[in-house]
Amino acid sequence: MSTSNISQILVRNSELLSAKTPLFINLMADGFIENYLLDNPNAKISCHNTNFFDYEAIKNKYNSQINTSFNSEYKTALEHDLVIINFPKSKDELAFTFAMIAPYLSDNAKVILVGEKKGGIQSSPKLTENFLQGCQKVDAARHCLIFAGIVNAENLNKNFNIEDWFKTYQININNISLTIASLPGVFSQKKLDVGTALLLDNLPQSMQGKVLDFGCGAGVISCFIGKKFESTQLDLLDVSALAITSAQRTLALNNLSGNVFASNSLSNVAGKYQHIVSNPPFHQGTKTSYQASEDFLRGIKSHIIPRGDITIVANSFLQYLPIMHEHIGTTKRLISKQGFNIYHCKK
Repeated sequence: MSTSNISQILVRNSELLSAKTPLFINLMADGFIENYLLDNPNAKISCHNTNFFDYEAIKNKYNSQINTSFNSEYKTALEHDLVIINFPKSKDELAFTFAMIAPYLSDNAKVILVGEKKGGIQSSPKLTENFLQGCQKVDAARHCLIFAGIVNAENLNKNFNIEDWFKTYQININNISLTIASLPGVFSQKKLDVGTALLLDNLPQSMQGKVLDFGCGAGVISCFIGKKFESTQLDLLDVSALAITSAQRTLALNNLSGNVFASNSLSNVAGKYQHIVSNPPFHQGTKTSYQASEDFLRGIKSHIIPRGDITIVANSFLQYLPIMHEHIGTTKRLISKQGFNIYHCKK
């Protein structure tokens, strides 16, 4: 794995990062952690990731040396004197992250924010003014920025309750009403997105048996299917711990059951399905990344039973049709509307 720009700028500022009990949030296993271990051999390092891919990579590489966690909520018995946060794609997710870690920070803990310039990190001083003292830029390199500040102990609220962070909204499609619950940072957190709405209007007319919802987000697609086709059994996967918790909550709010699990593309998919449905993601954090979705399309055929089918929605500019033709079978474009295409293939 090549070293990311974020890891490179952190390495070049290693003198700022010495600590006894550092916490790294959503960093990658691509160089920085290894360098930090060399410079701080006695540090008790914790890594918390909400992305399953990064969590597995760190756990597999450093399991005996550091504490790792993958969850929507961070909990520990430690008190951290340093936190390094990979700046998230959502401002709400940043606020959520600060609130989540507050119970586990020492009064004078240093907080480092690192991220790409185009990801919105320039607004760090304003976004953190109620949480940090003296948040300021300390370096710019590799198209990235680092901001540093000290925890404002007077404003440190150590009573975190994840229930306070769910956003809920109602949707009604084809006379099916659903309540959607979503945590910050989850796709389409506050309203139904256009692509998913189009997909729900173009599902197979009849569905039964096992259904896999790939990249489930808050669970909208599965819950709609579960309400409309009561004989289905729902499996939902996502790479995001925040999405998994949101989907579990959405299922419960709609009196539905389903198996929700983490997977890096198809890494944890073992079964075969009658129906595959997806609004495949093409972002990793603030970056555009097609790898997981293309791997999904290239590998999904072995998980579709005979006469089973796959239905996906994709932005019109994404070249998924030839991949589906080659790796799954003859694929139809059912509709092209509002910048999205619906593709369907029957095995």
